[in-house]
Amino acid sequence: MRGYTDVLVEERLRELAGQLHGPASLKADLLTEARHALLDAAEAYREDGLPAVEAGRRAVAEFGSPGQLVPDYQAELAAGALRRLALRALALAVLLMAGGDLTWRGSSWSDGPRPPGGYLLLSASLTAIWLLIAGLALAGLLFGVLAARYRSSRLPRLARAAGFGLTGGLALGAVAVSALFGWSVGLWNAALTWPPMIIGAVLVSVGWFALARAARCWLLATR
Repeated sequence: MRGYTDVLVEERLRELAGQLHGPASLKADLLTEARHALLDAAEAYREDGLPAVEAGRRAVAEFGSPGQLVPDYQAELAAGALRRLALRALALAVLLMAGGDLTWRGSSWSDGPRPPGGYLLLSASLTAIWLLIAGLALAGLLFGVLAARYRSSRLPRLARAAGFGLTGGLALGAVAVSALFGWSVGLWNAALTWPPMIIGAVLVSVGWFALARAARCWLLATR
């Protein structure tokens, strides 16, 4: 009757999986742990003399309903999603702050007429945006670690606030980068054929795409 127990376990896990949202790998790990716990519990009941059918039913019932299990599992998934988003955002912010000027160095227009004041202001503001993103990413990581270590209702709320701030900062950064790139092309046609500019645009686009997916995953996990 082990097959019957497996069916009960898989049904409960499907119910649970349908209500969980977050990083696929972490979700799979949580469900695997839950499967092992359910099967071990059923096995223990069988060793105590219960029939296989009753052992499976009792193990599933005592493990908890999806309504009871989802909040804790979802909190763990949200923490994992924020951690992934924060790490990616921090890496991109550091990369852009360190290598942003390299796309212009040695260009044919670097010694040309001085750009408009608005362009210079927008360019300078990007550094502040990257610093903001890096700070919010570090805050999200810190609050996440503290929330996992200490039982406090305040720390998860702080982590959530840092996550929303980080998502907003990334959206602002994406708009600013796009505006600066478009303005650069408008000022210097040669920017479209400058290799460092092309390579930088490709790398940044890939980075923003990865961040957009991570941000979407976190928003789904924390709703």
